[in-house]
Amino acid sequence: MTETARKGQAFEQGLEASDRRVAQFETATRGPVERLQHLLHGNPTLVPVIVLVAAIAVFGIVAGGRFFSALNLSLILQQVSIIGILAAAQALIVLTAGIDLSVAAIMVLMSVIAGNLAVYMGVPPVLALAVAFAGGAAAGLANGFLITKVKLPPFITTLGTWSIFFSLNLWLSGAQSIRSQDIDKAAPLLKFWGEGFAFAGAKITYGSLLMIAVFLGLWYLLNKTAWGRHVHAVGDDKEAAELAGIQADRVLLSVYGLAGFICAIAAWASIGRVGSISPQSFYEGNLQSITAVVVGGISLFGGRGSILGALFGALIVGVFQSGLRLANVDVLWQVFAIGWLIIVAVAIDQWIRKVSQ
Repeated sequence: MTETARKGQAFEQGLEASDRRVAQFETATRGPVERLQHLLHGNPTLVPVIVLVAAIAVFGIVAGGRFFSALNLSLILQQVSIIGILAAAQALIVLTAGIDLSVAAIMVLMSVIAGNLAVYMGVPPVLALAVAFAGGAAAGLANGFLITKVKLPPFITTLGTWSIFFSLNLWLSGAQSIRSQDIDKAAPLLKFWGEGFAFAGAKITYGSLLMIAVFLGLWYLLNKTAWGRHVHAVGDDKEAAELAGIQADRVLLSVYGLAGFICAIAAWASIGRVGSISPQSFYEGNLQSITAVVVGGISLFGGRGSILGALFGALIVGVFQSGLRLANVDVLWQVFAIGWLIIVAVAIDQWIRKVSQ
């Protein structure tokens, strides 16, 4: 080895040793709070997991053995299944620094379309569901088109389409519900996700399993595919993503289209969960899906968070509602507690984001 090469190698080794000393110094100078802040920044799903475990422990003590009964835990899972699927669609959009106030309206509209086709028009249920899935994707793409091509803000766009979709619900249905008996006679397939099986004293519905499957599928797409990396990149910094060669508008269109398709899946599941089809059901579904996303640790500024966080967020809200109800807390104070839960979740997100500033 020549003298120049030896000097170069020694210089590189010196730089590496210096970097290690700097890293060790920074770690050593961090206090417990700063180390926690860095830990949570690197593991955003950890916050909702901790909150979920703590909530289960607290309500298990407050409400007693009734809370931990297999029946009650399975009821929580059933109750959050529809909002959970909507939260999965909402989380996709929030990861891109957007928001969708029309997810519940799309879901109800697709359930009305599928019900009218299968029950009143004699269309085979499979074909009616296929039309609903296509309609959900089309509604999502319409939102995406207005946002990416017309350059309208997501909040205003989806607030407007929420009114449009809700009005279409009332027009197509005549503001009348489709009864459970009529669905049973003409298209029992529409209620499939409301069926289930008994397990260790619990009633597990297929809709609950569907919710988990949707989240696992989205987790794979977002973490194991190039498309998922592009979604995170666009949400983190759209301009930087475009400079890196990512077609941001195409990514956003695909996200809104997929979100609309997931809303149609939720529509099918909601028929089984409720047993009937009402054009005015799940009126607060939009806000509830946003609540699950926020409580689940997904940043409203985009780019940070895990899709599984929305699942944990939905479960946290379900645990709070069930625990407070079993503790005989008035419904008014249940809503009060959920409001504070949202505020605390946003405050924690703001605190965690400061680690990168």
